Amino acid sequence: MQYQIRKMSEREYGLLEAFLYEAIFVPAGVPAPPREIIRQPELQVYIADFGRKAGDCALAAEADGSVIGAVWVRIMDDYGHIDDETPSLAISVQEGYRGSGIGTALMQAMLAELKRQGVFQASLSVQKENRAVRLYQRLGFGIVSETEEEYIMLCRL
Repeated sequence: MQYQIRKMSEREYGLLEAFLYEAIFVPAGVPAPPREIIRQPELQVYIADFGRKAGDCALAAEADGSVIGAVWVRIMDDYGHIDDETPSLAISVQEGYRGSGIGTALMQAMLAELKRQGVFQASLSVQKENRAVRLYQRLGFGIVSETEEEYIMLCRL
């Protein structure tokens, strides 16, 4: 499959709403939550006024003229919060495109971009059951804390 990773344009930031919903991990056998869940304040922190805060950065994976994946960072008090200088990552690839290396390419591109910007580390939160945990570990993320259901992971750049 042919795709390219590129910076997301400001006019595309509205797509982050759909990608945020797709980023919600739903365990096998559990029904997906209603789309309105992303209206909750703890999820809106990922996308509200994106592009207007220092450090906001988003990359897109594009295939056949459509955005099929996104990774974005922002310094925010989210589930993966480390401190007020460490950006938190969010990533999502549309379901039909998962498992083809696009998520890896998006993460590698974002980590390279953050390093280029002089960022020293990035964090994320992931459900323990999510198979993406292995991807994050391969990319250099380590577990720094955990709850019953999720890991907080950190990658030093």
